[in-house]
Order: sequence, then structure tokens, then C-alpha cells
Amino acid sequence: MMIHSRPEMVHTHQTAPTQFVEANGNRFAYRRFGKSGGVPLVFNQHFTGTMDHWDPAVTDGLAMTREVILFNNAGISTSSGEVPGSVEEMAVSAAAFIRALGLAKVDVLGFSLGGLVAQALTLAEPGLVRRLVLVGTGPRGGEGMATLTPEAEAVFGATYAHPDDVWLGVFFTPTEKSQAAGRAFLERFRLRQQDRDPDVNEKVAPAQIEAISKWGAPRAGMFDYLREITQPALVINGSNDVIIYTVNSFILQQNLPNAQLILYPDSNHGSQYQYPALFVADVTRFLDAVVPFPTRKDTDHG
Repeated sequence: MMIHSRPEMVHTHQTAPTQFVEANGNRFAYRRFGKSGGVPLVFNQHFTGTMDHWDPAVTDGLAMTREVILFNNAGISTSSGEVPGSVEEMAVSAAAFIRALGLAKVDVLGFSLGGLVAQALTLAEPGLVRRLVLVGTGPRGGEGMATLTPEAEAVFGATYAHPDDVWLGVFFTPTEKSQAAGRAFLERFRLRQQDRDPDVNEKVAPAQIEAISKWGAPRAGMFDYLREITQPALVINGSNDVIIYTVNSFILQQNLPNAQLILYPDSNHGSQYQYPALFVADVTRFLDAVVPFPTRKDTDHG
């Protein structure tokens, strides 16, 4: 059974209705809005995040030129089921959700944990994914990815007068400029009042940490799988990401056959929220390019 329809273009991040579709034994909550007619862009969310943890400046900005699809994967907030204990199983759920919407080709954006899922999804379903945007994320066996980084443990373990303030430490650097951008993000983050997703339950974080730890565990030939992801890829991060260390974005770019890398200055894990207009412009240019950039095979004349 499917319960979904195409919303009109008048919808935005604040007004798009929450809809549901059943797939793979789960009932997925999602929202669709933006300019229809092209390849939709499917967003995959970070650790313990819901549809309402996305920045409207990013989602609405990208929706000006394409349809965007936000969803809660299995076991997250308004979606049913249990959170899988591996990234690969999360990707299976994501693929089932996309196909349940009747989509044969999508662009995929993954942030943090969502970037791990986006990689696994592209690897398992190469025909489904046209282009890939990886934000604040890393490869299997990446540096400091087997456990939460010490910086992440400190931020998540601290006590805050306002619960949302945790994101100031997760996404932004301690500088005055970055923290000011963070406070502006928090205002945008809370703009949607009606039909807002509830926070995740207590089962979500342990299951996601288990999945992230499995992905991050060192292994032989741990970056070899990246060479199988031949889709054009755009890797974006902050210059000083302390949640998934910035070096992991460099590792992704060096091992993906068809990838470019952008690092934004004085920024942490949520660089796209510190520079939303720049991020939207960079991602739009990448997704709209007829040929984003030559592959290494194209430029190898040796």
C-alpha cells in the first residue's frame, strides 16, 4: 500500500506536507517539494537527525531548481521499523523507499552518517544513482571513524541550557564568526512549527553508533570499494571538521574515480549551514553540469 502524491511547487521546507509510503516492511515518512520535472535530489540525514534537522536555507535553495525529497529512514522519528545495525542495511531501506516512490533515477546527497548511507546505496544500486554529493562524511575505515572522536564525545556529552545549542559545537567552530552563523542556523532550524517531526527515540543513537563503528573499523583494502563508485561525486566539508575529520573528505576525493573536493574556511562539521548560499550554488552547479568534470581515465594519457 502506498500513500503519496506529488505536491505542488508552492510548497517549501516549512509547508511541504508529511506523506507516507510503505516499502520493505516499513512505513517511510517523507516530504517532496521544489521544481519538478528533472532528476530529484534525495537527502540522507546525519546521526539522530530527522527531516526537520535540515536547514531550510539549503533545502529551499536547492528546491529552486529541482525537486528535493527529505525522508526519515527506517526507525527514525515518524517512520516505522527499527534502525538497522549496519550502514549497508540502512542503504537497502533507502533504496526501497526511493523505488516505492516510482523513481528510476535520483541524485543523492548524504550528510555525515547519511553520507555513509549514500555511498553504500550507490555501491549497491549503481543504476539508481546519477550523481552523488557527500557532505561532512568519510570512507570505510576512515581516520578516527571507528568510534566517536574525542571532540564529538565532549560535545555530545556536555550539558546545555538550551538543547539545540549542542549543534553549535557539532556543526560550527569556536570562532565568533562561525558561532554567529550557528545562531542564525538555529533560528532557521526552528522555523517550521506545524507538522514538525518529533525527536528520535532512545533506541536510535545506539543502533546508529553500532552501524558507524562497523563502517569505521579498519580493514585490509578499506578504500578499494570507492573505485567502484564511478558516478560524478562532489565532496564538501569544513576546513576543521572534528566530528568526521576533514582528512576523510580528502581520502574520498583521492579514491573516488570521478570526484572533486571543496573545503569551506573556518568551518566544522556543518559547513553547509555556515555557508548555505555558497553550498547551494556549488551543489547546483555540480548537479546541473552537462559533464561535471573529466574522469581520471579521460585525463590519463600515459
